[in-house]
Amino acid sequence: MKRLNSPCQFGLLLALALGALPYLLTGELAAADPPKHVLRAGAYAMDITPTKFPVSSSGSMTHRTADKAHDPLHARCLVLDNGDTKIALVTCDSCMIPREIYDAAKQLASKSTGIPTDHILCSATHTHTAVSAAPTFQSLVQEDYLDFLTQRIADSIVKAHSQLEPAKVGWAIGNNPKQVFNRRWFLRSGTPIVDPFGNGTDTVRMNPPPNSKMLLQPSGPVDPEIPILAVQAVGGRPIALWANYSLHYVGGVPSKSLSADYFGEFARQFAKLIDADKSKPAFVAAMTNGTSGNINNTNFFEGRIRHPPFEQIRRVAEDVAASAHVAYQRIEYQDWVPLKMRETEIELGVRRPDEAELARATMLIKEAGPGPWTDRSLIYANETMDMAKYPATVQMKLQAIRIGELGIVSSPCETFVETGLAIKKLSPLKPTFTIELANGYNGYLPTVEHHALGGYETWRAKSSYLEVDAEPKIRETLLKLLDEVAK
Repeated sequence: MKRLNSPCQFGLLLALALGALPYLLTGELAAADPPKHVLRAGAYAMDITPTKFPVSSSGSMTHRTADKAHDPLHARCLVLDNGDTKIALVTCDSCMIPREIYDAAKQLASKSTGIPTDHILCSATHTHTAVSAAPTFQSLVQEDYLDFLTQRIADSIVKAHSQLEPAKVGWAIGNNPKQVFNRRWFLRSGTPIVDPFGNGTDTVRMNPPPNSKMLLQPSGPVDPEIPILAVQAVGGRPIALWANYSLHYVGGVPSKSLSADYFGEFARQFAKLIDADKSKPAFVAAMTNGTSGNINNTNFFEGRIRHPPFEQIRRVAEDVAASAHVAYQRIEYQDWVPLKMRETEIELGVRRPDEAELARATMLIKEAGPGPWTDRSLIYANETMDMAKYPATVQMKLQAIRIGELGIVSSPCETFVETGLAIKKLSPLKPTFTIELANGYNGYLPTVEHHALGGYETWRAKSSYLEVDAEPKIRETLLKLLDEVAK
């Protein structure tokens, strides 16, 4: 037996023995670190295509119906759980969805999954060829579709939650300036700009004739960014991709057809690019709408070639998916990230008509007789009469999310691109992207400066009725929420 050479050696051995005694008595060894949280994710695309036709189809100033679906409509859902917090993101192939439907769907999903309702973000893509779920202009709401839609949105969350598995996430920013164009233009001096109220005060025109001699310059910028959030299983199998692009929609769909527009085609194209179109469980790609209230796919500088139905949708989706794929290849994945989500409500004023405006509208409709109408002055006269019945104020939900260093904000409006660019610039999280038409529908959100310019997006109607200074109030609230989740 080796002899201890000093009292120090003996003391050291005694201390080690006493320190290990509790673990020797219990037969356990001390853990070096507390158990690490595991990030889990699940995704599911729930079919929300109507089962009966014909149906009312939204996205037009006049009522129209569809007798078939060219491609399926979906409610695409991603659920993330980091052990501390669960959140759900849902995007639906719909033009716009009222808050009441989202609220009811969230309640149903929360009961089944335990995800708090204020940790669920639901949005519409703004395809103009979906089933009418919200009243706008002369489109009739497809009432017998609403319960079905509500349940399917809830089911998408429940199904995604049931597929939670250990996962890793990452993000990057793609870029594609070729498919986005500002649609509000200044025209050459002396070019008349007509509005449906007879005011003659507009200084910009929405969607003027492309490559026309009357064109001067667009009234604002575009946002070419394509932020993406990618989710993989720990072994590398793709689970989901959430993308964001500020493009209103593409169109080129026959009037009697439903379609998810380029949003649905993007999902199919991207899945093929990463060989995930046959993954089990099914890979889910989703394109959310950014701030595209004044942005569309028409190149007003040069014009656009007219293609057969659905061809422009395919071309745009293919191009944007390719740009997203380039960014996808730069992603560095993390097996755990902080998740935070904040929700608040704000109250905003409503632009209601005064007595003179209401009297004019009432006279026009009386002289014209019952609708439907094709004359814009009559369509907006009817809107004026509807707006007289609106409350003086409305409540809206705003949300902010942190996923690692990625930020997401949402609003229930068709938001102008200037707002999105300002939020991205000032956000404490990089990157940050904005999801519009979320958790309800409150019409267009022009900036104060654009209200002064006039134009379609500012014309008072069910599609544009918030107070003139609503935009700075919404923007400032979203930035405050981002500060909260970034801490």
